[in-house]
Parts: sequence; C-alpha cells; structure tokens
Amino acid sequence: MAHFISDECISCGACAEACPVEAISEGDGKFVVDAATCIDCGACAGTCPVGAAQPE
Repeated sequence: MAHFISDECISCGACAEACPVEAISEGDGKFVVDAATCIDCGACAGTCPVGAAQPE
C-alpha cells in the first residue's frame, strides 16, 4: 500500500526530500505520492510537520 498526502499539506516539501525513491512531487496546491513508485517505507510520514503524509 502506498502512502498519500492529505489536504492538510502545507507544501513545505519535507516529505519529498525524505523520500528515498523520489515518489513524491509537487502537485496542484499540495504534494502528491506516485503510488507505483512508493515503497511504503513511511519516511514521509515521519518528517511531515502537519501529519499530512499518511498510509493508505
């Protein structure tokens, strides 16, 4: 299961910087996770200051 970025995202980019497989990119108003690339490691969830990165 891939992680996803909820609407609480403040577009700080911390999750993208933490992602070891570069599965996270800036989308329209928030960052988005490419589910096909995500390895479900949880690095994004551990670094998000507002808890927007969550497991699906």
